[in-house]
Amino acid sequence: MARDVIFQEESAARDFTFDQKVAAVFDDMVSRSVPFYGELQRMLSDLCLQFLPAQDGKVCDLGCSTGTTIDLILSNPGCPASAHAYGIDNAQAMLDQAREKLAPHVRAQRVTLVKADLDGDLQLPSVNVVLMNWTLQFVRPIHREALLKRIHAGLRPGGALLMAEKVLVEDSLLNRLYIELYYRYKARQGYTAEEIQRKRESLENVLVPYRVEENVQLLQRCGFSTVDTCFRWFNWAAFVAIKH
Repeated sequence: MARDVIFQEESAARDFTFDQKVAAVFDDMVSRSVPFYGELQRMLSDLCLQFLPAQDGKVCDLGCSTGTTIDLILSNPGCPASAHAYGIDNAQAMLDQAREKLAPHVRAQRVTLVKADLDGDLQLPSVNVVLMNWTLQFVRPIHREALLKRIHAGLRPGGALLMAEKVLVEDSLLNRLYIELYYRYKARQGYTAEEIQRKRESLENVLVPYRVEENVQLLQRCGFSTVDTCFRWFNWAAFVAIKH
């Protein structure tokens, strides 16, 4: 796994993009940037399996990046052999990494990888589970409700959307405090103050987080009758939304 030193090397601020350079170090970047990343991936993968039927279950990972979540699901001994996963991402460099990581599953015809823009009129397959791990925050706010409505329509009855996001809080003092504690967390992962600042600037117009309450209300507006916050660490959260 290549070490993320992108913001040691880049001093000029530019909007963050999931290009070839990011894809090459993404697994290291995300594991050092997202608190409890490994445990969250396992938790969401385990949750996913609870919503998959014994036969012909289907899961769709929107913003699948390098395919880590799909690999965890399909490699789990409890995953039905007939389960099929769709990985959708708008970055070809990410899909190239995913194809390599998921090669055994691709050869077994258990994975379909698709390049598509979530801001556009994406047509989702009919599935039991949709995952969006740190993905909705990169979708332009004007497009989020339409995307979630398409997800709800594409889910089979009893299916679930599992979503992890960076979040804000209502109180400005707590918001600043949580962000500062998160930057301290990143420093403990080996990032310098300069790297942290440069990445913050590059994400400023690209990653737009919502408050926990805004995410819950948005999911409810889009038809999900059961919505729960299943994980919370300062300004990071994960949600389960069920279609009844």
